[in-house]
Amino acid sequence: MLLKLLRPLLGGVLVVLLALAGPGVAPAFAAELAVSQVSLDPCPSDDIGAQPQLRRPSGASCYVLRGTVSNAGRKPVVDTDVFAQILDASGEPVLQNRSRVGSIGDVPPGDSTFALRLAVPAGTPGPFTFSNVKARGFKSPVRTRAGEFDDLLPLEQAVAG
Repeated sequence: MLLKLLRPLLGGVLVVLLALAGPGVAPAFAAELAVSQVSLDPCPSDDIGAQPQLRRPSGASCYVLRGTVSNAGRKPVVDTDVFAQILDASGEPVLQNRSRVGSIGDVPPGDSTFALRLAVPAGTPGPFTFSNVKARGFKSPVRTRAGEFDDLLPLEQAVAG
């Protein structure tokens, strides 16, 4: 009986203690970014990521998802991921059990272009359609920062440039 009476009071005290415990730590809130001008095209045949030797049913085909991401804020959005639903000609998901297609690192204020390389299972019937393309990042870093150009893998740097 006493516990039922004290439960609301203890909950309030716990909230106050948690607020006071980390006054120097800023919470990392997610920021939604608008994505436009999206295209999904096969990798160029001379691209090292195209992997022509794997263009058989047991391999994968290389595609590049390109687009423009808009950061309407005044500060960069960091550790940004791109999400999309990509469907094949029969309406089945191309990337099974996931909607995150990749990371584009930090997005400065304004419009920025991005390019992500995707490995699509060979034999997946095209043409592909995509929907629900969005980007989500944070107002402060959520992972360890390694270096200035470490946001993109070398292959992503090649298709982005």
